Amino acid sequence: MCGIAGSYGWPGGGPVTDRMTTAVAHRGPDGSGRYSHRTAAGEVHLGHRRLAILDLTDAGAQPMVADDLALTYNGEIYNAPDLRAELQAAGVRFRGTSDTEVLLQAWRRWGPACLPRLRGMFAFAVFDERTGELTLARDQLGIKPLFYLRRGERLLFASELKALAGELGDQLEIDQTALVASLLYYWVPDGRCVYREVEKLPPGTWLTIRPDGEVRHARYYSLREVAEEAAHAEPPDLHEVIAESTRRHLLADVEVASFLSGGLDSSYVTALAAQHLGGMAAYTIGFRAADAKFEAMPDDLRYARVVAEKFGVDLREIEIAPDVLSLLPAMAYHLDEPIGDPAAINTYLICQAARAAGVKVMLSGMGADELFGGYRKHLANTLAVRYQRLPRAVRTPVSATVARLPVASSRRGYRSVRFAKRFLSFAELPEETAFRRSYTMYDRAELLRLVHPDLASAVDDVLTEHADVYHDQALDDFVNRMCLADARLFLPGLNLAYTDRASMAASTEVRVPFVDVDVVRAAFALPGNRKVAGRHGKLALKKAAEAVLPREIVYRPKGLFSAPLRAWMSRDLAPVLREVVHDGALVGSGLLRRDALQLLADEDAAGRQDRSKHLWHVLALEYWFRRATEHPTAGHRPWKEIA
Repeated sequence: MCGIAGSYGWPGGGPVTDRMTTAVAHRGPDGSGRYSHRTAAGEVHLGHRRLAILDLTDAGAQPMVADDLALTYNGEIYNAPDLRAELQAAGVRFRGTSDTEVLLQAWRRWGPACLPRLRGMFAFAVFDERTGELTLARDQLGIKPLFYLRRGERLLFASELKALAGELGDQLEIDQTALVASLLYYWVPDGRCVYREVEKLPPGTWLTIRPDGEVRHARYYSLREVAEEAAHAEPPDLHEVIAESTRRHLLADVEVASFLSGGLDSSYVTALAAQHLGGMAAYTIGFRAADAKFEAMPDDLRYARVVAEKFGVDLREIEIAPDVLSLLPAMAYHLDEPIGDPAAINTYLICQAARAAGVKVMLSGMGADELFGGYRKHLANTLAVRYQRLPRAVRTPVSATVARLPVASSRRGYRSVRFAKRFLSFAELPEETAFRRSYTMYDRAELLRLVHPDLASAVDDVLTEHADVYHDQALDDFVNRMCLADARLFLPGLNLAYTDRASMAASTEVRVPFVDVDVVRAAFALPGNRKVAGRHGKLALKKAAEAVLPREIVYRPKGLFSAPLRAWMSRDLAPVLREVVHDGALVGSGLLRRDALQLLADEDAAGRQDRSKHLWHVLALEYWFRRATEHPTAGHRPWKEIA
């Protein structure tokens, strides 16, 4: 796992590449390198920072060059041993044991046709000295990031946005629609970037630029097509598929540990890994007792200890009592874009602790909820269909009663009331709109009240984009339609994005066995009624996990890899929130309206509505915006104020 950067035909490309590579040095503290070559378009430079996981010798160093091909690569190819054997049978000789060399030789033999054969997470750039072509590629499911900027026949690319933004300084311009999207979702969709000129290479695609400036952009993997084809296939043995994926994800020449929240997903992965790794370490988190009580958070530590004891895992417990005020600007820097999920802090602090103990690789249960219907929104939307069948004479008084209930007192929050209010905010809406409202921050009217009137068209554009993605499928299964939308939007846009950036900020690699092409195919071969039924979600995964986990773990109440936001907002962050509402950069620029923001804060403080997540994201966006507008070398051309 590494950090990559490079330039193609860019004036001063060598020093530019060096500076961008330095900007992502935290992704690879074990080594660095740069490759340079002249082309008809000028020069190409490939930079690399190495986090050594496979073949720790110099034979695995990058950029790797052999027989007119040069490669800078970020990722892990879990079926590299199989590909190596196939290439060796065809006469290829290898110098070392790294998956980098396997990828380089696979590209030499098959070109872009090798991409569908790769099973892993990756983003890479390969340069062909014979043709002068540079190709960028990204893994099928968007696990690893790749940002690029193209101006005619010139191109820059990097693993992180900060490398490009820091290099181009005040030349970049904020995409206002991306900021509106971040308000809606509390993250920036993978199809957008906060800077207009910068793009994210989409998952499952590759891009080639030639010396004459011609660009070819092709898709080699379509999640939608895979889901539609799998819907007509016989479901495989799910436990076997997940166990095999987890085994492959253990490929490493260094220690592999895991996240262990005590929930189903992380417990399942940890248990499967422990069958192959004796005495493996796992990391779990807890919160200050007062915060956990105020938030009515479940006692996840108890379940994590049960799993650790059963499978001989060395459990390392970390209490999260962070100085959240100091972490806000730090996370704004590390996350690159405004991401308002406090789970990024958890990931960062856990990975810091693991790295301090010498651990470079962590396993995560991420992706299971999206693929197998494990979120409350999946269950809630199926319940909403039934709720709509009730007579209006029943629904109306229920809504009126719930509307009057407080979500918190001065001493504690009422989680069931928060859930009820959230449910009733979308329970009577059409399918796509209800699904969107079940996990996003605002409805259209609320978002229009919050932002400047000139951004009304941006609001409609963002809502239309969600509808377009949701309806871009031919599945006849409601649950799987939601799962596909999550796998295309929520997973790459939020969970994989913050996991990569927060973990790599601590020089740690996180692997996600559920986010695997074979697991994805298996997930969409399952009908929705095997995922969500009655009042239960993720049923098929629970049945599969019974093969290794005790029932008290499999069927425990769902935990949350989150944080006690209401406690933080009412205590640690109350002063800075007041400052942001009254005199923040977002309000001062005209992007957000002070009166609408004040209403959110007042509703939350009074306990009438739970606005803690909304306000946390406003703080995350504020600190990102300050950095972008006050420090041009770390952001963009100072944005012309709307007001």
